[in-house]
Amino acid sequence: MHEILIISGKGGTGKTSLTAAFARLARRPIICDLDVDAPDLHLLLNPKPQQTEMFWSGREARILQENCDACGDCFQRCQFGAIKKSGQRFWVDPLRCEGCGVCKHFCPVGAIAFEQKLCGEWYRSHTDLGPMVHAQLGPAQENSGRMVTLLREQAKRLADMERFDLILSDGPPGIGCPVISSLANVTLAIVVTEPTPSGRHDLERVAELCRHFKVPAGIVVNKWDLNPAQTAKIEALAPQQKLQRFGRINFDPAFTDAMVQRQSIGAYQPRGLGKQVAALWDRILAAALKAHQPEAVR
Repeated sequence: MHEILIISGKGGTGKTSLTAAFARLARRPIICDLDVDAPDLHLLLNPKPQQTEMFWSGREARILQENCDACGDCFQRCQFGAIKKSGQRFWVDPLRCEGCGVCKHFCPVGAIAFEQKLCGEWYRSHTDLGPMVHAQLGPAQENSGRMVTLLREQAKRLADMERFDLILSDGPPGIGCPVISSLANVTLAIVVTEPTPSGRHDLERVAELCRHFKVPAGIVVNKWDLNPAQTAKIEALAPQQKLQRFGRINFDPAFTDAMVQRQSIGAYQPRGLGKQVAALWDRILAAALKAHQPEAVR
């Protein structure tokens, strides 16, 4: 089983559009949206949920008013300003509570409950292109790295049960905890970048992350023709960063038009950009097959 992950050093590079296009070209993929903080792959693939599960993670304090003697100990100890006071009544602001448990530990009358909190939902869905595993965290909720790990486990379990040989994942942007959770032990990472100084800088950071986890990676330069000079600099940088060069994609408003129509670029424009993306996918798939071989066979 291969696991191909599409990531980017920053948001807005076009990785979700490319993931949807690759899903249409792949044979029997399990599609996974790992950008749990701001998922949008569902807008293009129109998944129909078949299973919905609650995601419980972390803990949150709650003051039991019937037991509280309004001593104010928790108010004094909370370093995050989560304990609020109204007259002689104390209560917890859930948006500020970090779940550290200090208030519960020191409460002299045991008036603070420390409960597991509901952070969001995850789904197993059907799409016309294959099964999809995705999620949505609630507003201001954390533990996105843990949610990403859960989704990857569910995708692998589904692949084993139904004998799928490819997991195609739309990863989170940046280099933070959810990216680390999505990157570990994948077959191949595709880094989508743009021809700008900031795009090059963010590419260097995510390339370092790939090297740290020993994940083979390559780049796709989106909108390359908007700045050919920067594109050349990025592609010259690739060998130094141990990145394969998979190709370029022209700037074209058709990508936006396809999103408005809730279609992948390959379905919206089979020729032109769709053909360009198909050639790109062939190179990526060949690289994934090579990366999957045992070291002794290469």
